[in-house]
This record gives sequence, C-alpha cells and structure tokens, in this order.
Amino acid sequence: MENNFARNLRHLRIQSSMTQEELAKKLDKDYSTIGKWELGQRSPIMTDVIRIADLFNVSLEQLIGSSIIYDNAEMINIDSNVTKIPVFGTIKAGIPIESQSDIIDYVEIPKHWLNGGKKFYGLKISGDSMLPKYNENDIVIFEQNDDKELYNGKDVAVMINGTESTFKKILVNDKGIILQPYNPAYDIMMFSKEQVEQLPIKIIGIAIEKRTRL
Repeated sequence: MENNFARNLRHLRIQSSMTQEELAKKLDKDYSTIGKWELGQRSPIMTDVIRIADLFNVSLEQLIGSSIIYDNAEMINIDSNVTKIPVFGTIKAGIPIESQSDIIDYVEIPKHWLNGGKKFYGLKISGDSMLPKYNENDIVIFEQNDDKELYNGKDVAVMINGTESTFKKILVNDKGIILQPYNPAYDIMMFSKEQVEQLPIKIIGIAIEKRTRL
C-alpha cells in the first residue's frame, strides 16, 4: 500500500495545485505528516485514507491499489479528449520512469496517443547542449520506447552505465552508436556495440514534441 499511496497522494495533490500545507489544513494534520506520507516514511490510518479519497474524489482502490500517474486518466482530466502526463525536472539513472519522483509539473497530451498501451512523460530541459533546437526550460514530450528501428536518427533520452542520463540525437551504425549534441561546443559521444551491451546504454524515450514557454 505505502508505495502506491505515497505516489498517488503526491500526484493528486500536485494535480490539484495544492501545497502540502494546504492539504494538511484540510486534513487537520501537521504539514510534515503529509511530507512523510508522500515519501512513504509513514502510513496514514484508514480513516485518513478515506478522507483523502473523498477529498480528491477517487475510490479507495484507485488511491492505494495501483499507480494513477498514467492510468485512470478520466479522473484527472476536464476534457475527455486529453490526458495529463508528469513532467520531470531530472531523470534519475537506474530508476524506471514510473518510479521517478522529481515531478515538477503536468502537461496535457491527446488521449488517443495512449492507444496500444503507449506511455509518455515530459522532461524539462536543463543546459545548452541541444541548442539551438532545444532551449533551456523547454518541455520535451517523450514516448517510452526502446525500438532501434524507431529511435535511430531521433532525439532521445538515454541512460548510460546505470549512473547517467542525457538527452541527445542518436545515430546507429554497424560499429555502435553516436550520441550527438546540437550545440557544436559539446563533443559527440561514441560507443561500440560491446560498450552498448556492457555499460549498458539504454534508450528510455523518443522525443516527439517540444513545448516552449514564454
């Protein structure tokens, strides 16, 4: 219960544009208690769980039974033709996208994008290695996909060696792969087929849309 509840509580609170302090007041709790719930450090009693479910208009099963970040879209959308996906400030290497915790925002995408079980997430760009195509603070929408036939030649999110995540254009050839920044001030990164397997190097998303905020 704890992990699902913790993720779902944070998701619902942020989705409702509510601070931890505001939620604490509604539940007659100390705001530090809300923080501990969201971190999975403490579990609420059942009466509190029921109050939270009522507050966010979700069922107990939805609140504690599974992750609602990607599914149950109908309960977090005003327009039934769109759904919302999380935007991450950083992607932590070695952690599945569904378990990433650095959610800084949510953005809308067409609901039909999810057909066939596809999953998406957003990433706020930090740094200038992908200038001029991508600017710092742009939000890029990624499809979770590691199909080489689809990602070759595309801009992708990459995990390297289980410790580093990066965003680059990828080129695949007979010798291995090249990760290419758009900014010429940065060096390209080249990896042999052996390095791709041994490090390993894993594609965790294909960029499909850029959103620039003024």
